Amino acid sequence: MKSVINFCKKLLNSTNDKVAHDFSQGPIVIPRDQHPVSRQLISNNALKVLYRLNKGGFDAYLVGGGVRDILLGLAPKDFDIVTNATPEQIKGLFRNCRLIGRRFRLAHIVFGREVIEVATFRGHHDDNSGNNQKISKQSDQGMLLRDNIYGTIDEDAERRDFTINALYYSTKDFNVYDFAGGVHDIEQGVIRLIGDPETRYREDPVRMLRAIRFATKLDMTISEETHAPIKPLASLLSNIPAARMFEEFLKLFVSGKAVANYHMLREYDLFEHFFPSVERALCANDNFSLDESEQIAQFILQALENTDIRIANEQRVTPAFLFAAILWFPLQKRIASIKAASDILPQDAFFQAYHELMSEQQQSVAIPKRFQLVIKDIWILQERFEKREPKRAYKTLEHPKFRAGYDFLLLRAEFADDSVKELAKWWTDFQDAPQATQSQMLKTTGRSAKPRRKMRRKRRPNSKSTSES
Repeated sequence: MKSVINFCKKLLNSTNDKVAHDFSQGPIVIPRDQHPVSRQLISNNALKVLYRLNKGGFDAYLVGGGVRDILLGLAPKDFDIVTNATPEQIKGLFRNCRLIGRRFRLAHIVFGREVIEVATFRGHHDDNSGNNQKISKQSDQGMLLRDNIYGTIDEDAERRDFTINALYYSTKDFNVYDFAGGVHDIEQGVIRLIGDPETRYREDPVRMLRAIRFATKLDMTISEETHAPIKPLASLLSNIPAARMFEEFLKLFVSGKAVANYHMLREYDLFEHFFPSVERALCANDNFSLDESEQIAQFILQALENTDIRIANEQRVTPAFLFAAILWFPLQKRIASIKAASDILPQDAFFQAYHELMSEQQQSVAIPKRFQLVIKDIWILQERFEKREPKRAYKTLEHPKFRAGYDFLLLRAEFADDSVKELAKWWTDFQDAPQATQSQMLKTTGRSAKPRRKMRRKRRPNSKSTSES
């Protein structure tokens, strides 16, 4: 990382510290011998797309995160490309292309499991001719609902969100083009929006989440003018579709920086737009006490920290586990409230609370059904762990989601009373014990099932014996 920072400083000195925030002056052009971006660091499939677009007579550039991460000394995960070819022209060049998106039309070039995203240069919305009305639309709050306006590379750079993403690499001349002072901000470690921050956030409120994600991912700080409007405009996230919020949840919480993102989301009043019921609990509302709120905060943080550790160790994680942990205490409070209000069986109280909580949650984050089912299994298993009769214990052990439920029990044990700690230790010992030991453990729990009394069947009167009597 230090060598890259030194490169940036050297580069800035070589350009007289000129930062191209004035788009009218054009980009800073960084020749090949003054930057570390190399074709050896770029996906072969991305290079194929760049070469074919160039061969087809179009301009094409690697843009954004791919260029930024190489300058930072990181291994890029995504290779996005921009071009002056329209989506239809791109599709004409690639048989393995599919067009997606209504808000902004994109081309996905599919190479097996790798997908290279190609976008047409975006243009401005200030066309007074009226020709853009059918391809561009904004809400009353300024959010872009449709954005299929194409332009030049200069216009495209102005439409980028952050300066560090307005960096373009060409395979024609191997130059890097810096339109917004992105190299300077990389050297300074600053996340800075291009243009007026309030306008840019209104165009797409998700940029507030992206600012936080880039800050934690790249270990940078958000510039003052960029973070100042976030709190006042936080409510705009309520206009974002719940399905898109799920995608943002994955990027924020299942990328290895969950703890850092959680703290920043709460700092800027954005967490409540993911989990409104949890935020109320964290603020000691909805009949939660201050002590309960503190316990909930520690419980969530531990779950997030465990997730970050697993990702760092390249272990498998599932979003369902995080959802189960984050929503656990609101679920318990709701179950208790239902039980207090009516004479209802515990199982019925659970399912009523589950459906109410998930229906509310779906309005903020659209959790796919495949994850909802796992969440439910994890929660149901917590009650089943308490049933240690022989048949039930073995059946619980064979449950497909036993491991996830058991890990959740261990998490609960860190914050619960001694009875939950004892339960977690019992299941830890039981699952790896030999069968003979397991049988002994089941006998000594004091919870073995009482032998069922055999009911003697009443003999029906025999018609023959009756007649003979």
